[in-house]
Amino acid sequence: MRPRRPLLGAAALALGLTAPLALTGCTSLDTVSPSTVRKDAAGAKGKDAGAFGTVDCRKAKCIALTFDAGPSENTPRLLRILKEEKVPATFFTLGRNHIVKYPELVKQMDREGHEVASHTWSHKILTKLDPAEARKELQRPNEAIEKLIGKKPTLMRPPQGRTNDTVNKISRDLGLAEILWTVTAKDYTTNDSALIRKRVLEQSSRDGIILLHDIYKGTVPAVPGIIADLKKRGYVFVTVPQLLAPGKAEPGKVYR
Repeated sequence: MRPRRPLLGAAALALGLTAPLALTGCTSLDTVSPSTVRKDAAGAKGKDAGAFGTVDCRKAKCIALTFDAGPSENTPRLLRILKEEKVPATFFTLGRNHIVKYPELVKQMDREGHEVASHTWSHKILTKLDPAEARKELQRPNEAIEKLIGKKPTLMRPPQGRTNDTVNKISRDLGLAEILWTVTAKDYTTNDSALIRKRVLEQSSRDGIILLHDIYKGTVPAVPGIIADLKKRGYVFVTVPQLLAPGKAEPGKVYR
């Protein structure tokens, strides 16, 4: 039986967003955890986290905030919050109607120490596309992001978390690692900021990758409380690359 689709707002329907699902497709691909990456890279030097300082997640209790499907009109407020709290994030940005519409926000993300990554061009489910179309969905954001910030993204998140061998091969060819998540607030189902905050806190643990969307009305207002509560619990916020350091995400591998 297929899972029921959640009720979505107009923004989600316009994007074709539905509930993020587990790793799916025509095959089952192994996922790699941050701790495994760090262990495999034992003895290597950690990577500088820029303006936010250097964090060794082999010792610190690290967690990564990630935001999908933006930038949007809500992103400036989110960037102000992150700057005030000195919290870096990873933004899996959409091309059509987002990177194209808000290029200055993409530049600001990079300038302020956040990781700019790809969420495809138009949020089509990659496992349902022929290889040529799937390649375009991944290649176009690479080119658009590079034009704005001077470097191509090295990370991508497949829409709904759906991937397979074909998507994996294309990602590898384009120099992209696939990043999934361990925590979801299901903020596509509610504008209740308190509920979003509660869901994140209930699921969070060390090396967690939190999935949120800066396109939804209730998400950004939930972020200050999420940050405050997780800091009280001893968590240190990092980007996804910093979570893996001193290891690195390798193109064609899937991480969660």
